[in-house]
Amino acid sequence: MAYIQENAEGAVRDMLKEVSQSMQGPSLSALEHLDDGTAIQLSISITSQGEATFDFSGTGRLVAGNLNAPRAVTLSAILYCLRCMVAHDVPLNQGCLKPVKVVIPEGSVLDPREDSAVVGGNVLTCQRLVDVVFKAFAVCAASQGCMNNTVFGDESMGYYETVAGGAGAGPGWHGRSGVHTHMTNTRITDPEILERRYPVVLKQFHLNRGTGGLGLYCGGDGVLREMLFRRPLTLSVLTERRGPYKPYGLEGVCQWSAQCVCTVH
Repeated sequence: MAYIQENAEGAVRDMLKEVSQSMQGPSLSALEHLDDGTAIQLSISITSQGEATFDFSGTGRLVAGNLNAPRAVTLSAILYCLRCMVAHDVPLNQGCLKPVKVVIPEGSVLDPREDSAVVGGNVLTCQRLVDVVFKAFAVCAASQGCMNNTVFGDESMGYYETVAGGAGAGPGWHGRSGVHTHMTNTRITDPEILERRYPVVLKQFHLNRGTGGLGLYCGGDGVLREMLFRRPLTLSVLTERRGPYKPYGLEGVCQWSAQCVCTVH
């Protein structure tokens, strides 16, 4: 186990050393926002020895809703991003974080009080954290940035699903369309099973062409999913990227389309 962590640490250090040699200034920086305008600010300083400080000073205060993310969520997002950027095939483990110091303002949306609501932090804010880290390193454009959590039901039943979107493009590849990205790992229910077991008709479910942004390498398209409820049900949607802060492009490429959730009575 010690060797696995040491190997991961060495891989991350090698990657950070390469980045430090190509940096144009003293640090890398990026700014992203949640839909309510809460800022997630990141500054990354890297030494020639392959050590980095991820400083989230300037990040917005904790919010009244449930998008607060415990400190562990930020560490997990950084760990994931570092593992994605290393040149070696190493197992995901704590060794990746050994060369990294993380500064998170106490009382911020990334280090809230113990009595703060946090259910959305693990499924939505974590996606924005990945966006801001990749944006600082300029390794790829933003993905959909959301899990699109969808819940419906009544007194007798309940159903939960997450709806996929598009993955960001990079220097040499197009983004994948209609997939979950980064911190998500769920598969959606087959239409035949959905309609057989629940009072729902799936009217359409397909790629939403042209929503991934334009460029030499285009982002992946999102999806269009329309369901008809055959009896009165309560619907709840926990999602992001519906406001003015669209997923970003890189190298002057236009942004993605914003997400939209519509209900028709």
